[in-house]
Amino acid sequence: MAPDILAEITSMLVEIVGDEYLLAEEVTMETTFNQDLALESVEFVALAELLHHRYGADVDLMGFLAEKDMDAILAMSVGELVTHIGRITHASLARTATTTAVAPASAVAPATAG
Repeated sequence: MAPDILAEITSMLVEIVGDEYLLAEEVTMETTFNQDLALESVEFVALAELLHHRYGADVDLMGFLAEKDMDAILAMSVGELVTHIGRITHASLARTATTTAVAPASAVAPATAG
């Protein structure tokens, strides 16, 4: 799952900053948003929007960043975001599997008297 998420984030970053910039720098799990990619706040907002469209409201980049202090935000790697998205989507898939595995009582056909 992580390689898929990394590829999707890389695609989003290309959309935001342009592929000419990212072609010179391969995005890996260790790539930092600040030092390696030099993402600015407006680009983080654009990334948050793209993540929201792709993964839904559960993947809240701004909420994720709000839990960090400034040093942690500046040092954050793409891998940290990939891990965060993986946890959220995994939990979401687990909830979906649980709710679909248990059929609601209204979905069970009543027995007919004979």
